[in-house]
Amino acid sequence: MKHSKITTLVIGSLILLLLCGLASLAFGARIVGFDDVINAIIHSERSTLNEIVVSERIPRTVFGLLAGAALGVSGALMQAITRNPIADPSILGVNTGASLFVVIGIAFFNLGTASGYIIFALAGATITSIFVYGIGSMGYGGATPIKLALAGTATSAALTSLVNAIILPRTEVMNAFRFWQVGSIGGATWKGIAAVLPFIIIGLGIAIIISPALDTLALGDDAAVGLGVRTGVVRLVGAIAGILLCGATTALAGPIAFIGLMVPHVMRLFCGPNLRLIIPMSALGGAILLTISDVLGRLIGSPSELEAGIITAFLGAPILIIIAKKAKVKAL
Repeated sequence: MKHSKITTLVIGSLILLLLCGLASLAFGARIVGFDDVINAIIHSERSTLNEIVVSERIPRTVFGLLAGAALGVSGALMQAITRNPIADPSILGVNTGASLFVVIGIAFFNLGTASGYIIFALAGATITSIFVYGIGSMGYGGATPIKLALAGTATSAALTSLVNAIILPRTEVMNAFRFWQVGSIGGATWKGIAAVLPFIIIGLGIAIIISPALDTLALGDDAAVGLGVRTGVVRLVGAIAGILLCGATTALAGPIAFIGLMVPHVMRLFCGPNLRLIIPMSALGGAILLTISDVLGRLIGSPSELEAGIITAFLGAPILIIIAKKAKVKAL
């Protein structure tokens, strides 16, 4: 990809990201003018109702940008390390594993804090990832894209049954879980953001650092080994980064689907196969998609709102069908 096209793509994405952030601050049950948005951002003292409304939306907007970036990069990593074009946290069962452990925490350990959600969600995401990869690696050919997708789908279905078995007899657990399960960034607070931020920073940093090795891995294991890449270590480190990004985000926002699937594919159309470009651009694209989905949910559901997870699923389902038809589920 030519440098001029890369520059145009980056600048265009940054401008769109800025516009989405401003829209997130301006639109909702109460629509606020952009002059009030700017005043609320610049001045620490909020003198009008509109400025107070904007200040209340700032944590939601910040978390939407962070969570979208984390999910976009998580999907790009999972597609790269499994060489599976339809890999993402939801299809590989990682989101469901995190959900199960959060439900267990709520039902049996009185879980109710952001830090507690993170610990349980990361544990569930890690165990589920290991299990799915182990099942997908069995038999002839090892962990092929189709076997991993099937193992993830089957595991996700089984874990969903366990989630239902736990919450159905417990009304209080169901009430605590049902809004989280849909996937929403509406309840974000500065305290919650502070709890997940270290995991997101570490995950994004690891992803950027190993992106050259992932590019080499795309040539095939034999070629990568010949070029001095330790394929097992690269896959393990990439998986850890993906789990940190997905697990931390899921803990606070719930299982938001399809961002990790859609965004890397769209960026691959513009950037080609170069993961050193795809990973940072997936961060930008994921932040844009989740933020605009949250804004659309507020506008469509006004005066109430539709959760962002509903909007991303509505947008992602046809994208998955198109990918399945055109890519024919072959390895990257």
